Amino acid sequence: MISKSKLYLTAALAGSLSVGAVANAQTSAPAAGAPATAAPAAPTATQNPMVGGVAMDATKPIAVNAAAAPNLSTLVTAVKAAGLATTLSGPGPFTVFAPTNDAFTRLAPGTVDTLLKPENKATLAKVLTYHVVPGTLTFADLQEKAKANGGKVVLTTVEGEPLTLNVSATAVELVDVNGNKSYVETPDVKQSNGVVHVVNGVVLPKL
Repeated sequence: MISKSKLYLTAALAGSLSVGAVANAQTSAPAAGAPATAAPAAPTATQNPMVGGVAMDATKPIAVNAAAAPNLSTLVTAVKAAGLATTLSGPGPFTVFAPTNDAFTRLAPGTVDTLLKPENKATLAKVLTYHVVPGTLTFADLQEKAKANGGKVVLTTVEGEPLTLNVSATAVELVDVNGNKSYVETPDVKQSNGVVHVVNGVVLPKL
């Protein structure tokens, strides 16, 4: 299933400068039974999914593991520019829906470069913290919460706005406040300060 949506990124910035970006985003729901979104097997002491072909160390914090994953390099750059690296290295715990490099390319050309400018730091932090939820929520936790609400979970992000998750036996679909969709590619990447779910699209708060 292909979801085509337009992402509108508009923010009033210091000095009365406005940044507008429109992107035609296409995020695909993973194929049924795909390993990336299948319910994970019972964990062992050493088991953890790889991200970008690199082993993730469950004894290290989110910021450290993300920096080791080549397919999360855009996210890592953004986290540093927003001044959030220290937070994501702290005790947490946090649940992070981490967009891949490909996810960021679905934004309009130039959007990432614009957000990385120092004058847009507050807007960048708002976008990034919309991908973070307090506490540790595994795939199994999300399934359990969804059972009581018709397959849907509404989470309050660190940014403050809700993020809606449609959870099935094999997949998690994220729907932001603008109606844009993203899908979990790799769930349950355990961290010392929480858990990361790698996603294939950037979700956006109201800006």
